[in-house]
Amino acid sequence: MVRADRGVRIRAPRLGLEVDLVEHLLAACGGLGVQQGLRIQVDGPEVPLLDGGAAEFAAAVKALAPPRSRPRLRVARTGELVVGESRYSFSPASSIRIDVRVQFPGREEESASWDGSASAFVRDIAPARTFGFRRDAALLRASGRAAHVDPHSVLVLEDDGKISGGRARPSELARHKLLDLIGDSFLFGGPALGALAADRPGHARTHEALRRAVSDGILERI
Repeated sequence: MVRADRGVRIRAPRLGLEVDLVEHLLAACGGLGVQQGLRIQVDGPEVPLLDGGAAEFAAAVKALAPPRSRPRLRVARTGELVVGESRYSFSPASSIRIDVRVQFPGREEESASWDGSASAFVRDIAPARTFGFRRDAALLRASGRAAHVDPHSVLVLEDDGKISGGRARPSELARHKLLDLIGDSFLFGGPALGALAADRPGHARTHEALRRAVSDGILERI
């Protein structure tokens, strides 16, 4: 992983590979339980945004019918990690469970949950669109990232929390943060077998929390 600010960029020097904005594609793989048996080719520097979530990616992956894999990561012990304004609570369990809670200025608190099933991912999580504040859009474009984004695929928040040019679906912001968390965890071998509750997760903070969780023995590879 090269960077995780406003999207995730990965690099594989041995393959001469560097691709930006991979999180929604990886979320589709993680949400469907696909860890192997799939080859993905990206023409260009970044993965296209498409529908703004992971619905189109999930439909494409599902249509190929790759084999589902058992989780490669599990919660080994109870633990809690705080990274900046984010809090991640882990506990062992016999199945996958992720709960996310978020709150943004001017908006009510939202929450979303996922039980680890592919059907619930496709139905509830994959359609949730990405979002961001208008003030950050210029910085993203200036860096050369997200060059081919359909404005209809994103939710644009103003400083007061209102959404411009559209409406968010119920708990859509929380559901998209859950989608991102699934994609982030995929790079570590997840989503992990066990329960994870995340308050105000973000790409960079999630990557740091998962790295620390593995280092501290809260998460272990299986």
